[in-house]
Formats: sequence, C-alpha cells, structure tokens
Amino acid sequence: MTKTYLKYRLRIIVLAAFIFMSWAGLCFRLFQVQILNGEVYQKAVIKQSQKKLDIPPARGNIFDRNNRSLTRNIIHYTLSVNPALVEKKEQLAKAISKITGNPVNNYLKKINSNSKFEFLERNLQIDNIDSIQLSKYQGLNIEKKYRRYYPHNFIAAQILGYTDLDDEGISGIEKDFNNYLSGKPGWIHKTKGWSGEIQHKSGMPYQKPIDGSNIQLTIDLEYQSILEEELNKRQLETNSISATGIIMDPETGEILAMATTPGFNNNKFNSTDPKKHRIRAITDQFEPGSTFKIVSAVSAIDHKDIKLENEFNCENGSYKYYTIMVNDHESYGMLTLSQIIQYSSNIGIIKIMEKVGSQVLYSKSREFGFGSKTGISLNGEISGKLNSFTDWSAVSLGQIAMGHEIGVTAIQIALAYCAIANGGYLLKPQIVKQIMNYEGKIVYSEEPIVSRKIATENTMSDLRKMLRGVITNGTGTNADIKGWKIAGKTGTAQKWQNGKYSDNKFISNFIGFFPYEQPQLLAFIMLDEPRKPFHWGNEGAAIAFRRIMKRIINMDDSINPPKTNKTHEMQIADNIISNIEQKENLLIPLSLVSLNLDKISVPELRGLSMRKAMSTLNKIGLQYKINGSGIVYWQYPTPGSIVNRDSICEVGLR
Repeated sequence: MTKTYLKYRLRIIVLAAFIFMSWAGLCFRLFQVQILNGEVYQKAVIKQSQKKLDIPPARGNIFDRNNRSLTRNIIHYTLSVNPALVEKKEQLAKAISKITGNPVNNYLKKINSNSKFEFLERNLQIDNIDSIQLSKYQGLNIEKKYRRYYPHNFIAAQILGYTDLDDEGISGIEKDFNNYLSGKPGWIHKTKGWSGEIQHKSGMPYQKPIDGSNIQLTIDLEYQSILEEELNKRQLETNSISATGIIMDPETGEILAMATTPGFNNNKFNSTDPKKHRIRAITDQFEPGSTFKIVSAVSAIDHKDIKLENEFNCENGSYKYYTIMVNDHESYGMLTLSQIIQYSSNIGIIKIMEKVGSQVLYSKSREFGFGSKTGISLNGEISGKLNSFTDWSAVSLGQIAMGHEIGVTAIQIALAYCAIANGGYLLKPQIVKQIMNYEGKIVYSEEPIVSRKIATENTMSDLRKMLRGVITNGTGTNADIKGWKIAGKTGTAQKWQNGKYSDNKFISNFIGFFPYEQPQLLAFIMLDEPRKPFHWGNEGAAIAFRRIMKRIINMDDSINPPKTNKTHEMQIADNIISNIEQKENLLIPLSLVSLNLDKISVPELRGLSMRKAMSTLNKIGLQYKINGSGIVYWQYPTPGSIVNRDSICEVGLR
C-alpha cells in the first residue's frame, strides 16, 4: 500500500460504500416499482395516458301490432367542463356559442367558476357537433346520448309512458319493460397523443354496446287514434270529468286500443298534471251499474229453478227492498229474464237474485274475475272491490245484483264481456305481442291464455241474444249500427259521495260487441260525471261506442260483416255455383245444383282459434282431426273444396 492510498483510504471506502449503497437502493427501488408495485404504477400510467369512455346503447323502440313506430331515438349531446383544467377559456366559450347561438357570457360564467364540474349544455341536438374541433380543449367533456321522442304526441301516451333525462323509463311500458328496452352500454379505450389530444388507436380495447330490444304491442295505432279522438269529443260534448275506453279482440284477449281523456303529450310530460299520466282502465275502480247485471243473468240461467220463460213482478217501477227504495227508470209489470236485461230493470234483477242467493252471485262474480287482478303485464293494476258474501248486509245481494256496492276496473268489465262474446272463456288480457332483441330473436311473447271456463256455450248464446235485444228493443238503441248486429249493455250508476249515493253525479257506461253471433270486436266506454241527460248509458257512452265502431268498420277492411239470413241449402248452392264457375267457367244446369245438395263447401279456417274452427265445422256437419295447438295455419281439404257431409277435415295449429 502506498502512502497515497493510505492517506485516502478512508475516503475511498466511504465513497465506495456510498456508491454501493446507492446502487443497492436504486435496485431495490426498481424492484419495488417494477415487481412489488408494478401493477399499481401500470394502472396509474394507463390512467394518465388512456381514457375509458362509455358508449351508450340505442334504446329499443316500441311498435304497434302492424309494426308502425310509436317511439324514436333522437341523438343529443351533453357538454360539461372542469373549469380548473381549461386553459383557453374565452376561445372555448366562443366555440360553443357559435354552435348553440347562445351568448358567450353564459358559458364564460360557468367556465370561470370555482367548482370542479359544470354542465354547459344538456340535450343539445346538433347534427354536426362531431365535426367541430371541440376535443382540442382540455377539461371539456362531450357525451353523446339518446333522447326519447314520441312521434304521435298524445296518442297512446298513457300506455307508452316516458323516460327521464338519463333515458330510463319512469312510466308505462317504458318503465315496466325498461330492462328489455335499455340494452347494455359498451366502452372504448382512447389514448393521449403527443399533442395531448385524446384519440383512438387500433388495437386498443373496445366493447360494442348491445342495443335494447324492440317491443311490439297488441295496440293498433289507427284504432287507438280513433278511440282517443272520439273519447275527447264525447267528453267535451257531455261536460264529463273524463272518458275511458277499451277496444279488444274477444277471441284472444288482445287489447287493440286503451285510453283515458283528457290525456297528455309524453314529449312534454313535465308540464302536465301527473293525474293524467296513469292508465285509469287498470288503476281506477268505479261502480258499474247495470253493465254488471250480466253476472246476475248468468247466475240465473245456470240456476236449475229459473227458466227463461219465467216472469217476475217488477212492481210497476217502485219497490221497497228492506230499508231502501229501489226504482226503475220506467214502470214495468211482469217481465222475463230476457226482458229484465233488455229494459235494465233493477227490481226485476233483484227479484231473480232473491231466488238464486248470495253465495251463487258471489261465486259467479269471482269466476268472472271481479275482486282480483286480471294479470295484465302492466304495473299499477288494482283488484277492485268485492266483499265476501259472509260480510254482506241485508241489502247487499240486491245492490250488487244491479251493479252497486262493488268496485270494478274497466279492464275487468271488458274481459267479463269478452267471456260472453267468445262462448264462456275468461281470458288473460294481452298488451305486449312480442319482444325482439338486437339479433332479431324473440325473447318474450304473450299468447292467448284462458284463465277459466265460466259457463257453457249455450248459456252464453242465450245471454248474447239478450244483449242483442238490448240494442234492438231495449235501453241501448243509440249504439246500433245498421247491418252489423250489435249486442251490448248500458249502465248508469250513481256515485257514492259523503256516505250516500249522489243524485247529481253519475257514471255513464256502455259495453258492446259485434256481430253478436260470432263477435270480432268489443269495446267499453265510460263517461265520468257527464251532465244530464247524458248520464244515461244510452244517451252518453252508447253514442261514443257507435261513432268509434262506425269509423273502425269503415277503416278496417279485415272486419267481416255478419252473414246474411240465407237458408243452409241456399248457401250450399251458392258455394257450388261459385266454385264451378270459377274453376270451369261453365253454365250450371239447375239439376246439378239439386243433385249436390248433399255435399258441402269446406270453409276457410286458417287464422281461427281451435275453438272457433271446431265450432265452424260442427255447424256445417263436417268431422275434424286436430293437430297441434294455437291458431289454424293449414287445413285439408283446401277452402272451397266440395266434399260429402260427414267428411273429415284435418287442420294444423301452431
């Protein structure tokens, strides 16, 4: 060792130790950053250099039964800012002002605020905002969203409902089926370029959004428009508080139209009374009055001790029933059940129910669905009011028999009459036909569901004849449409107020269907507190029914008029002549027709329900073989073929 080394040995050792410790510390730090905390720092780097942006899905749309759009999605933008991050504040304010046309100072105030977040614009509908170079401004966020638009404004507003600013359903179908409509958002990763601009590069992670499913309703837009127009017109004419209506297919339970006026425009729902938003046909109950007498009539027809030809004393229009006085609108003496329904005699129906009894009336009311929810796929439905017969007072039997002391909804009364029209089957109402996802696959559908069998076809046939008599000879003459064989029932009910029935406030309602032998359409109309004399069902609601059905008949070519009253032999002869003329274009000797009267023409069955197809074949004397279930979609022999009586017709259903 030299003297020099010895002289500086301590310094060398200290320096070497420092260098070694520095390298050791640096290695440890590198190990800590890259190995121990590598994931944390990696996330921090990604957070600083990359940005994950959500991509909103397109909300599913709602269509009517004929695929006409009831909703649309409009693209809009939300501009927000973090004032602390904005450097070129005045330039940004001017750029946005140029887009919107609003004053520059409006935006400068927000950009110069001390908060960390400010909305500059919401629901901004500008087609070319993507082409404007706003993204170069640091601190500005541009969010693309969809806003719901209802192209038909007031039409079906209560059924459709509406969405909030975040495009979430908060009423009607929009709310009840929000999970189907809303879809699933996607996302995209963008990175900062050398200039600090956020941009997307190929290879960066990306998740495509899943658009919401589309919903097809059973509603017919044209039916709905007619219903709402006529309800509004009749409400104004009668000075009613409101008017409610339902149009249904009695064979399937499909709701073709449903509304209450006054309505609202769901594009401007914030500026209207929330009471107008609810679907009153399922949320509000009322005492129906005489339209409920059909329950009493079915109870009587099914009762073994009561015959259709039996007569009952209607006491010339006034009758003391225990502690209450019951009056008819006119004086009647002895009436049969059919006449009691035709003339809507309160006294007569009470006399009949006295023989039938409370338990039978209660049970039949429950079978018709009163006192329980119908199961419609809309939220907010109530079950109405029907007390157990064990809780009835002395006068309850008579009161309920004529439609008082019971609360029903419009949908309940409509379904009860559907059961009369279709031969005795209580159906579950349908409002949604099907839901189809973004791939075009059906993920939800509603089919006709029979809740229960209420009565026999013979019983319902007798009742349909009675309801036809209401129109031709009874209290519902104003609902008649010449040539269409309307059947229906009027109802006039006093409203219960302050512990008694009011003499000034009434419910006027009417329900009818046509043609009465094979009904195709059914409609219920109710007016709330119309002025006199429109409080009578025939003077108020029945006229609205006639107007609505006339317009629908004139508009819809698919509605078939009632068959003419030709004899069975004449119909067969007509079918034979028509068939041969079409196929051979030959003159038909009279002898040929007479020789073929033991033959029959195969009817068109495609599109019919199984029950209706079987009934059609039974009436003309053909046997049948059924394959599958649902609706008839093929048949053999083909329609129009001439076959022998008692031949077998094979039909396929799906």
